[in-house]
Amino acid sequence: QVELVESGGGPVQAGGSLRLSCASTSPSFYFDAMGWFRQAPGKERELVAAINWKSDLIRYSDSVKARFIVTRDNAKKQTYLEMSEIEPEDAAVYYCGAGTWDRLLSGTPDYWGQGTQVAVSA
Repeated sequence: QVELVESGGGPVQAGGSLRLSCASTSPSFYFDAMGWFRQAPGKERELVAAINWKSDLIRYSDSVKARFIVTRDNAKKQTYLEMSEIEPEDAAVYYCGAGTWDRLLSGTPDYWGQGTQVAVSA
């Protein structure tokens, strides 16, 4: 059974930074792609960033491009989301997802984490 566990969320001031981590319990940890999604109250879950196995294919949503950086460490079975210049609109529950590249981009990864809350204060 594959489990994805996020950490690193919490309160942050606007303009600040956070680093989210997602650890996999999968013995093989081979996921074609991993990604970060977020869901704010009253809004649909959206893809924030996706990264493939080789880290040579990366996609960001327009709202976070140039502010967030997604990386993965296959040896450690982890993926990360470096968030900087955080804005109030970034407040949401952030979810880690894993699966094929196409499923990540379509918002339907094979596996989900339980989510970690990011709260932004002005």
